[in-house]
Amino acid sequence: MIQTQIIPSLLSMNFASIENEMKRIPNTVNILHLDIMDGNFVNNISFGPVVVKHIRKYTDKLLDTHLMISAPDRYIEEFYKAGSDMISFHIETVQDTSETIRHIKELNMKAGIALNPETPVEDVLPYLKEADYFLVMSVHPGFAGQKFIPEVLRKVEILVKEREGDDFAIEIDGGINRETSLLAKKSGADWIVSGSYLFSSVDSNKRIEEMLNDR
Repeated sequence: MIQTQIIPSLLSMNFASIENEMKRIPNTVNILHLDIMDGNFVNNISFGPVVVKHIRKYTDKLLDTHLMISAPDRYIEEFYKAGSDMISFHIETVQDTSETIRHIKELNMKAGIALNPETPVEDVLPYLKEADYFLVMSVHPGFAGQKFIPEVLRKVEILVKEREGDDFAIEIDGGINRETSLLAKKSGADWIVSGSYLFSSVDSNKRIEEMLNDR
C-alpha cells in the first residue's frame, strides 16, 4: 500500500534563503515538489535546472520535479543531472507519452503524468502500467495561491478504481489546505502537494501533522 505523503511545494518558499527554508521542512517529509514553468505552456516563469541543483545541495529528500513546460523531453536529462529523483510532465506537451516515460525511467527516475483540470482522466488510462504516478492538478497550473477545484476529485476516484493490481501513486496539487487535503485523502489521493498553506505558517510541521492525521 502506498504511504500517504504531504509534499511541500517549494514554489511558495523564500528563494532568497534556500538553506534556511530547507531547515524548516520537518524530518517526516520525504518528498519535495518543484514546479518548473517556461512561460509558454503556462503563463509564468519559475526556475530551471540551476536552481534545482542548488536546492539539491541542502537536502537529501526526493525531488519531485513537475515540468510545466512545452518541450519536456529536451530537458529531462538536465533535471536528472541537477538532482531530480522524479519527473512528471503534462500529457498535452508530448507526442509519444510512452517514449517520454521510457526516457525518464532510463535515467533511474520515477515517471509521472500530469493532468490539467480540463484534461479528461481517460487520456492517461492507457499508461497505468507504465507511469509510476499521476498528478491531478486541482488548480490551473502557473500560479500559487489559487482556489481548489473540487470537480477534479472525480479523476482521483477513477484512478483509484482503475488501480487494481497496479502500483502507481495518485498525486494532487493546487489549492491544498487542511480542508481540501482531507477531501483529497477521502477521494483516494496518496501524495498531497501543498505550498502557500505550509510556507505561510510559522509552524509548518504542525500543519503537516494535522493534514496527515485528519480523517
